[in-house]
Amino acid sequence: MTRRTILLFLLSLLLIIPPKPAAAQTPTPGSGPIYIVQEGDTLWSIALRFNITVDELIAANPDINPNLLSVGQELVIPGLEGIQGILRTETIALGDTFRGLMRRTQADVDILQRLNHLVSPTELYVGASFIIPERENATPLTPRGVLAPGESLLELAVRAESDPWALTRFNDLEGTWAAIPGDVLYAPASENEGENTVGTLPPVFASAEVGPLPLKQGGTAEIRVRLAQPATLSGLLVDKPLHFFPLQGDTYVALQGVHAMLEPGPYPMRLEATLEDGSTQAFEQMVLVVSGNYPKDPPLIVDPETIDPSVTEPEEELIRSLVEAATPTRWWEDIFASPASLYPEQNCFTSRYGNRRSYNGGPYDRFHTGLDFCGGEGLPITAPAPGIVVFAGPLTVRGNATIIDHGWGVYSGFWHQSEIRVQVGEQVETGQVIGLVGGTGRVTGAHLHWEIWVNGVQVDPMDWLEEKFPHD
Repeated sequence: MTRRTILLFLLSLLLIIPPKPAAAQTPTPGSGPIYIVQEGDTLWSIALRFNITVDELIAANPDINPNLLSVGQELVIPGLEGIQGILRTETIALGDTFRGLMRRTQADVDILQRLNHLVSPTELYVGASFIIPERENATPLTPRGVLAPGESLLELAVRAESDPWALTRFNDLEGTWAAIPGDVLYAPASENEGENTVGTLPPVFASAEVGPLPLKQGGTAEIRVRLAQPATLSGLLVDKPLHFFPLQGDTYVALQGVHAMLEPGPYPMRLEATLEDGSTQAFEQMVLVVSGNYPKDPPLIVDPETIDPSVTEPEEELIRSLVEAATPTRWWEDIFASPASLYPEQNCFTSRYGNRRSYNGGPYDRFHTGLDFCGGEGLPITAPAPGIVVFAGPLTVRGNATIIDHGWGVYSGFWHQSEIRVQVGEQVETGQVIGLVGGTGRVTGAHLHWEIWVNGVQVDPMDWLEEKFPHD
């Protein structure tokens, strides 16, 4: 064989067997898999996640600075015998199931359970972080269809532009007879496939999502649903009924506050669609709520009358009765403006939302329901967004108070004013002066307290100053 013939042979091999892309970091054989550092990770949290000690993690990664982790950094995880390669992190989305994740990622069930410390597949909560080992040269899979009762795998394959043997192979079925009605089956995407929305949701839901994930104490949850056919939407998040409003076309959205004192953990979320023929299709899954990590404020000494339940409870009931209605008109369009927009220092705060509160030596069983701005008596308070005034008057705890309905179940409250400059029923615009800062009600000094209610729950106003709701 001539030298030219040998070169041509080698070149043909290169064309037939393309070189593998270089990995960002190749672990030493036997050293362990590689974990990619995520936002908010610490060595302690990573060690806890993989059931190892911080010292073991540092010993496996001698070149790292334990006090300076960065997002995207690669760490060798010791102690995971039989697992190699890159460990990818996913956030569990609405409609995800353990079986679906196993099929989509083509990961071994025992490895998934070991990496995520799963005792039961029912522990797969929306918003939870899930570790998945990347398989080298794995074929990307998408959901191809849900097997209907009485439908054969061949019929589903034709409908999904696939074939029964591919569905059997990629879903680890014993045979073409082994699929179960209601099962979501995966296979490689077809060439002409557009957006794929097949999942465990009932067919009336073309798509559904909740975010931002994970939900946190004091956050504003956005639930967005796209319908495959006309229907009336309802639902529940934790213990609050959801109110859906049309966003565009066949897409609807509901906004829901998460209470600042809600115990972290999984809570139910239910979506229900009532079709034009009166029938209903529903879906329910547990959603994870995490801590807002709110600190404690110094103990406060206030007028005892302002913490007397015989005074506070009727006033709170009045406020709740005003802010629980979900007006179908949305008056705001953009990010909310600061109600301290005319202050010399509008970004100065004396107390943040969610801080735990103790009054007159009592326990820390209350929280700060809004955002307190710096600034003294007589400074102008401006409307943060358009809306209709639904309350304007004196209260014992909140002092001179104003409440604005922005629509869709979103309200602003302004407490402790020295002067109110609007009336009930008045329509206000962003930046309009609605009152003056004062020291009325339960206060230790003159200041503006601003809070936002979303479907009957107070949320962090800073989110509304930094983000647009609903999100684009």
